Amino acid sequence: MARRSSSSPFPSLPVVAWQPGLPVHGSSTWVIVVGAEDGLPAAAKEAGERLGVDLDRLLEVQRDTGFSPSAGATAAYPLLTGDVTEILLVGAGDVSAKALRHAGAAVARFGRGKDELTTVVAEGIDDARLQAFAEGVVLGSFSYTQKTVDTGKPAVGTVTLTDGSAAERQPVLDRGAVIGRTGWLARQLAITPSNEKDPAWLAARATEVAAATGLEVTVWDEKKLAADGFGGILAVGQGSSRPPRFVRLDYTPAGATKKTPYVVLVGKGITYDTGGLSLKPREGMVSMKRDMTGGGSVIATMSALRDLGANVRVTGLVCAAENMPSGSAYRPDDVIRHFGGRTTEVKNTDAEGRLVLADGLAYAVQELKPDVLVDIATLTGAIKVSLGAMLYGGMFATDDALADNLADAGRVSGEELWRMPLPAEYEELISTPIADSVNSSKGPGSITAALFLKAFAGDVPWAHLDLSSIAESPSDRFEYSAGATGAGARLLSTWLASGTPTSGIG
Repeated sequence: MARRSSSSPFPSLPVVAWQPGLPVHGSSTWVIVVGAEDGLPAAAKEAGERLGVDLDRLLEVQRDTGFSPSAGATAAYPLLTGDVTEILLVGAGDVSAKALRHAGAAVARFGRGKDELTTVVAEGIDDARLQAFAEGVVLGSFSYTQKTVDTGKPAVGTVTLTDGSAAERQPVLDRGAVIGRTGWLARQLAITPSNEKDPAWLAARATEVAAATGLEVTVWDEKKLAADGFGGILAVGQGSSRPPRFVRLDYTPAGATKKTPYVVLVGKGITYDTGGLSLKPREGMVSMKRDMTGGGSVIATMSALRDLGANVRVTGLVCAAENMPSGSAYRPDDVIRHFGGRTTEVKNTDAEGRLVLADGLAYAVQELKPDVLVDIATLTGAIKVSLGAMLYGGMFATDDALADNLADAGRVSGEELWRMPLPAEYEELISTPIADSVNSSKGPGSITAALFLKAFAGDVPWAHLDLSSIAESPSDRFEYSAGATGAGARLLSTWLASGTPTSGIG
């Protein structure tokens, strides 16, 4: 049976366990997962007989009173006798992986404060859908508060699943729990308030994750950043009293050779973004504690690779700084020299994310020489205008196979991507006679930002993920909790653990 993690970076998450056959003694709450068309699972009918409950009749009554088995819908029914005190009907919609992820999250929310739930699913659900259910249970358990008196209920202890068969499916659930854990950790990092969270704090959390999961870690402080020429990270961070950091995490699978594919991830780690001297309005600053979502997702992804058995070498880079206005802040019209020597003329200090990512990309290309390069960031508000909120993140890529692989991982993980164009005709919008490029233009914001970053990726197959559109949820919705979503961690870990994340690239 899976166990709760006691490692310091990971809280006590729910255990998602498999039970071959129907348990003789279930928990006090039984959960029946109901598809929109298939009705009750066969095992549920047997469970109902054991409990002395006509579940077909119960489902009919609940439908009459408004219950619809759409994904995540719930209806609770109390029992007056016996050890089982309630039955929960949970809708699974079309019983797709996405619908079952939503159902798993609904089970977790209902189960708050309970030690255990026994959950019956339809027999024959494939691995992908069962894994998605486990992901949903972990993701739906997320909560965060700093109230003096926390009136909320703790996460459910154990969710035991069964389809009534003798099958053993625990490894599938374990995999789902690990993927869900990446989203959980990325949310935890992103939702932490910035009076606690500065670049040094983020580096310390990355170091804890490395110690807990067998990663190698290297941290650059401001002195080492200056000595090595990380001009973009230093410029963005120089207005703050809390200096910047650059973090490198390395994962090497067992049996790796020089021929093992090598991927580098680069994450934006702006622990708070005021806009600098190009100050944001008040409304624009709210929620900027999550402007390090890309960096947090890189840390969370790296934490899962060994547990997932990813057969690819991976380095995660986190470019961490706090963008503040002060007498020492960088200014519009400054010229920055990035790692490796390329220069940028600053036109807007609120276009800071691309400046720190540029250093990370240049370092990756020149020092690490990866086969594939992916950066991830909450980079532009323009991507929200293009794609709306909560359904798709933006993807820009120089390689079709890489774009296809990432899009496939997005569909599997539920963090879907929409590929955006990289037209060479727009490059003139970021040109300047003063430097190699400008960091901001009057043109289409998310596209010109991607074109700015493209110059630092060289000839390496590269993708840029702008996930501002899916980085925050207004409420508890589907597998998301209100607030930061930790966007990108499940996508990247799914991609890297897919077996062939670099297949066809180059």
